[in-house]
Amino acid sequence: MKITIKIPAINRPAPGSGVSRPRFLMKKYFSVFAFLTVLAFSLSAQDGNPGPSPAAPGESPEEAAGTDAGGAAFEAKSGLYSVISDRGRDDALAIVKELELRFQVFNRVFRYEPVWLGDLYRVRAFNDGESYDAYVASRLGETRKGAVYLHYAQRERRELVIHRGSPDEKQALPREAFVQFLRGFVSDPPSWILEGFAVYFSGFRYDGVLEKLEYTEHLAWLDSVKNLGRDAPSLEWVLLADVLGRPDNFQGAAWSLVSFFMNTKNEAYYRTLGEVLLTLSDQAAADDNSKYAAQRVTAWTDLEVLRRDYGEYLISRKTFNDLLENGRSAYDTGDYLTADICFSSALNLRPDHYAPYYYLGLLSYKKRDYEIAENYYRLSLDRGASLSLISYARGVNAASAGRINEAVACLEEAAAVNPAQYRDKADTLIRQLRFSLPF
Repeated sequence: MKITIKIPAINRPAPGSGVSRPRFLMKKYFSVFAFLTVLAFSLSAQDGNPGPSPAAPGESPEEAAGTDAGGAAFEAKSGLYSVISDRGRDDALAIVKELELRFQVFNRVFRYEPVWLGDLYRVRAFNDGESYDAYVASRLGETRKGAVYLHYAQRERRELVIHRGSPDEKQALPREAFVQFLRGFVSDPPSWILEGFAVYFSGFRYDGVLEKLEYTEHLAWLDSVKNLGRDAPSLEWVLLADVLGRPDNFQGAAWSLVSFFMNTKNEAYYRTLGEVLLTLSDQAAADDNSKYAAQRVTAWTDLEVLRRDYGEYLISRKTFNDLLENGRSAYDTGDYLTADICFSSALNLRPDHYAPYYYLGLLSYKKRDYEIAENYYRLSLDRGASLSLISYARGVNAASAGRINEAVACLEEAAAVNPAQYRDKADTLIRQLRFSLPF
């Protein structure tokens, strides 16, 4: 349902009036703009070089603090986090390292001063599922899977609670860590900012061995948002969800709006997002923060123009499956350049998925780049492609490259693994190879 809503005016309190800590001053605005214009997912956390810690530079978690928290539990502290883990010292320190990295990624967008926090972020980690459930339920009346941030008016009671090693931890922790980050600075932010960025940042997964964050853009909502059509909530409704009530499909709509602001090439939208983030108030309720954010979003941009640009952005975004389908269609019609672009884009979205590597292998084979094709096929197999599929492809590739013995071995392997699909085709090719017949 499409609706049009007038953005209400709201008077902001004068800087410093009733504020016990520094407000988010606009002098920080230009650094945000500079960051956003070059974001392009070039965050140094991706290449293992996260840069100095935003708090207590040069102070590692080991140097900061480490104390027995009772029983087997251990408390580790850094300039930003206090973590208690019942797994002991190593786990507490590992959590501190991960959360420090996540803080840096979050704050490259928000640019908040750590001193504004006034206290450390508190984190409690449980190894045992029953202990985790009991602890969370005692505070919420129910439990949550993987991790949950508990927010209270009293800062000393706020904490992120983690069920270490649970199947849901990897999915829940990125989101809840961001919620803790933002609500440490702004207790009641606009829901579209909280929910939208929580989904956006959930694309950062932590590699505990390499101690770095790796980014895969979170596009789970893209198909559903694009399919909403006329049923999509209006931009005004999304911006004012804390005033009007959340519309259906709110989380997907919030994510898509954040994605638009973070990926658009229009500098005016970058400036708008930077201004909104840096002028939210920790003293304001969510509805007031939402009104002000909506006011700033529409201050310099005509709503009709914003709707048009946002709609065009959604149309332009392709999902992983879109790119594979477009690439296959282009490949089938002989448009190998378009196919290459589509499959390479799919690989950038999902570098952990086997399909782009397989199709890029097919393209390389078509170009007679047999060594490159072999490499792509092996990478596809490493990422979960079926052995029979890759063995057959490698066999055909090796035969074309003149490596007859290797080709026969690969084809026989494909036939042995999946005789129903490959036995007849493999036997035909092997006979042709043995009698030096063209195939």
